[in-house]
Amino acid sequence: MIIEIATLFPEMFKGPFTESIIKRAVESQYVEFKFHNPRDFSTDKHKKVDDYPFGGEAGMVMTPQPLADMINHLTSKEAFDAIIFMTPDGARLDQRMVNSFSHFNRILILNGHYKGIDQRIRDKYVTHEVSIGDYVISGGELATAVFCDALVRIIPGVLGDSSSALTDSFQDGLLAPPVYTRPASFRGMSVPEVLRSGNFGEIDQWKLEKALEKTKIRRPDLLNPSKK
Repeated sequence: MIIEIATLFPEMFKGPFTESIIKRAVESQYVEFKFHNPRDFSTDKHKKVDDYPFGGEAGMVMTPQPLADMINHLTSKEAFDAIIFMTPDGARLDQRMVNSFSHFNRILILNGHYKGIDQRIRDKYVTHEVSIGDYVISGGELATAVFCDALVRIIPGVLGDSSSALTDSFQDGLLAPPVYTRPASFRGMSVPEVLRSGNFGEIDQWKLEKALEKTKIRRPDLLNPSKK
């Protein structure tokens, strides 16, 4: 998969993309990241990319010209399966959405800043608008890092155990059950006997019961999606 990212602050991705699972995915060539700075496409002599919004609202908005020229330049060279804009008013990111994006070969992610980007860019170019939650952060970069981490880890081959991602929370519509590791007894607390029994039928049943129990308490909306 090739993930191209439009951002005014490419340095913000150094930490998240140069450590842990994403780093290994890049090194193993499961994913490739390309970064594009809209400032490089600005026709303003000072490379300005923002201006005051019409209507008198406070704050600044990213202007359409650099973004439009950047997108036109990129799409003239490659075909993108999706052009994604990270925004608080987008569709709420969930595992089902992440799974659907994992089938794409090449995507472009736009990162807004200040008050966001000119609506005309959203209307003309953006195919998907994605939110990581009902709150506002300073720009799209951190949201993009979250999105990319969720996406990259489910690309086949990225995780050492190909079944690992399939047992994560939300993959089956439930929260994950509790997990334990060695030692079996730690400071007076013991691992449930069933997990040490070797009876995989009973283990699977225990995991399902615990997943349902946790989901019912913490996220009942997942059990009744029509009531969200």
